[in-house]
Amino acid sequence: MADTTRLSAAARNGGCNGIVDLLDGAGSTIKIYTGTQAVDPDTAIGAQVLLATLTFATPAYGAASAGVATAGAIASDVSADATGTATWFRKATSGGTAHIDGSVGTSGASMNLNTVAIVAGATVAITSDTFTIPQGA
Repeated sequence: MADTTRLSAAARNGGCNGIVDLLDGAGSTIKIYTGTQAVDPDTAIGAQVLLATLTFATPAYGAASAGVATAGAIASDVSADATGTATWFRKATSGGTAHIDGSVGTSGASMNLNTVAIVAGATVAITSDTFTIPQGA
């Protein structure tokens, strides 16, 4: 039999808000890396190279609607840490507790940038960001 799991709007919004609220403290970040994406946010960074660190506003996201939370302003990294190809990101609290990882690309990725070629010293900006809890299978 097919999986026909469906979530109510309240469940989607509650789940979405519960996750993004973990990033609401001042100084939460999006860090962009090269290399292979970690298995999950609980896995420590290994040989991956940090390319850029961007900082969320406080709170990081507004209240979810239809299972989608939209980030507030995200401060650019005005001087990228290294040169390399962006392949994945990690969203974490100011204390470094990671909660969300995802792929980076120019289309079809968890996070789409206008270019994945990051140059040390260059500005890296994210103009918008959303987090979504899907309706169901």
